[in-house]
Amino acid sequence: MKTLEDVVYKQVSEPKEDCSGRPVLLSDETMSERYEKVLARMKEEKIDTLVIYADLEHGSNFEYLTGFLPRFEEALLVLHSNGQNYMVMGNENLNKVPFSRVKATPVHAPCFSLPNQPMEGGKSVLDILKEAGISGNARIGIVGWKNFTGSQEDNRHLFDVPSYIVDRIRLLAGETGEVFNAAYIFIGNKGVRCRNNVNELEHYEFGAALASDCILKAMNRLEVGVSEMELGDTLNAYGQKNSVVTIAASGKRFSKANLYPTENTVKVGDPISLTIGYKGGLSSRAGYAAEQSFQLPVEVRDYVDVVVKPYFCAYAVWLEQIHCGMKGDELYQLIENVLPKAEYHWSLCPGHLTADEEWMSSPVYDGSEEILESGMLFQIDIIPSVNGYGGTSAESTVALADAALREEIREKAPLLWKRIEERRNYIESELHIRLHPDVLPMCSTVAYLRPLLLSKNMAMALSPNLHEAKGE
Repeated sequence: MKTLEDVVYKQVSEPKEDCSGRPVLLSDETMSERYEKVLARMKEEKIDTLVIYADLEHGSNFEYLTGFLPRFEEALLVLHSNGQNYMVMGNENLNKVPFSRVKATPVHAPCFSLPNQPMEGGKSVLDILKEAGISGNARIGIVGWKNFTGSQEDNRHLFDVPSYIVDRIRLLAGETGEVFNAAYIFIGNKGVRCRNNVNELEHYEFGAALASDCILKAMNRLEVGVSEMELGDTLNAYGQKNSVVTIAASGKRFSKANLYPTENTVKVGDPISLTIGYKGGLSSRAGYAAEQSFQLPVEVRDYVDVVVKPYFCAYAVWLEQIHCGMKGDELYQLIENVLPKAEYHWSLCPGHLTADEEWMSSPVYDGSEEILESGMLFQIDIIPSVNGYGGTSAESTVALADAALREEIREKAPLLWKRIEERRNYIESELHIRLHPDVLPMCSTVAYLRPLLLSKNMAMALSPNLHEAKGE
């Protein structure tokens, strides 16, 4: 197992930008496979009707089947176990139904539209839901975006869907029907969205690699005097939709509750935060604007030793130990052992799944019996918080793939496989992290961490020949 003595801060050649620049669309075969997976889970759970809610911020389960988000309106995709499907759409999304990747009958719902748009149509919400085939004496699962997992409530009866919809679905179900939260079908343990085929990995790798390239560009642009807005401009690319708020912050954050880049400029000794996310993955870096530790405020001049080295040690352990078939709790306890929460105060979880949204769900939590499976797409999201010090982060995206999936990628997506091999070679030869064979880097900056961001030829790594010295 790695120790702090194994971690060094040294001259490191930076990785190369390697986004293909070509988005990969999801095939008809993949979309059909997705639909069949959902129908199979409905049958397994004895669900008669599945009502999938969406708005722009909470539409990924809807998008998983339709291929698009409903922009600024609300929407419902209603699936019935008999194969009948309906899309309940507002004024400005009704015309998208013919383009949906899952075939469905359109149902107009003016109430899903923006305030004060025309509400003509003469149908109540109840009548609209009836038109979508929702009726009594049925098991009706409602899917928003959140799979509630707390221990204080009956999670199957917590809903993150507007009450005007839930209340009327309950009314239609009546005393003989059942209405419950069914988000677990998509993102819970064994959720249909938790594993990806080759086409899906290609699709998501574009965004993960783009985010990585943008973060590397921003790191290289970072100089004393550059503004947060200039850095933010560097982080955004190709008009792609962001999966999170773009962060380009120097110095004190959240002044007057502002979350966005401003005209504030980088100054020596400032803590720096950079984050960009696209469909398929996010990249984030945190450190200080300095070339040498003596340029930091005196109270944090040991930042690299106190914060960064322990974090990078845990990060390397994560990459070397995670594998298909591992229990979520095993990975959780592994990070707890090398980076104790009581000392480093990471409050979330050491890794979560990503897809169309930045944080989909996570099988990694204390006591988790969930199995890490081939095809899962992970964010390495360990966030230490040491009192008095700025943060550190090298959040990036990797996929897990067993031997069979790796061979399938080689055959079906040779260009993707070539990029993966080059990334693995960089991590192993330049950073001296011996990746588990199941770990496929989805971008070039996995594990690349500059703690002092003005020193652009220095980064964290493990000691060369470490594994040979330890007989590993």
